[in-house]
Amino acid sequence: MRCITLLVCLCLAVPAWAGRMDKKTSDFVAANMVSIYYHELGHALIDIMKLPIYGQEEDAADVLSAVLIHDFFKEETAVRIAYATAFGFLGDRDITKAEKKEVDYWDVHGPDLQRYYTFVCLFYGANPAERLAIARDLNLPEGRLSTCEDEFRLANNSWGPVIKKLTAAGAGRTIRFLADHRVDNYGKLALDVIEAEVGSMNKDMSLPKRLLVRVEPCGTVNAFYDPKIREIIMCTEFAKWLAEVSP
Repeated sequence: MRCITLLVCLCLAVPAWAGRMDKKTSDFVAANMVSIYYHELGHALIDIMKLPIYGQEEDAADVLSAVLIHDFFKEETAVRIAYATAFGFLGDRDITKAEKKEVDYWDVHGPDLQRYYTFVCLFYGANPAERLAIARDLNLPEGRLSTCEDEFRLANNSWGPVIKKLTAAGAGRTIRFLADHRVDNYGKLALDVIEAEVGSMNKDMSLPKRLLVRVEPCGTVNAFYDPKIREIIMCTEFAKWLAEVSP
């Protein structure tokens, strides 16, 4: 169990290089970069370990992100990350206003609101005794609350053995971080967050094959896994967008 191990997020003050971002904004960006990295890690593990997926792979990656946030962090930090991740799914929308947005039903990702509610449900279901107020604060309908504990149990039964296999392998250097210093302040924040998370993971686990992780400008708001070279790309533009939509 840990806090995010860098100066900028969730634990200490925002450094001067963070520019116009206040601490709440930098925390929001940092937490979302971690959850997005976990999502892309899900794609990487599915590819590297040849895991069977019944359903959409994007949904399975979302589920891993929720499981890791619950497993890897102390409760206070997990709650902060969960709030940020939930609002990250909303982008610049306000759920209380029920703002309508055209949904791309052809997309491999589920609708943002569906991902929002599923994430909140899984996070609540992982610790329902202590997170009921959080679920209600994030507007999870009462009709969904009753299924969340079972939903998390199923998620943990699927991803739990995978995580245990990786941690049982012990510490290693199978995740390699590649820094790109052509970044602005937003990119620097993303770079520091992901580099610290990669370092923490290497202390906790080993993958069966090497995985590269890179933070760099992409020209678009995105993050993705490239199976051809086993590499996760975290685009610095994503960090800037998150700062702009931070609630």
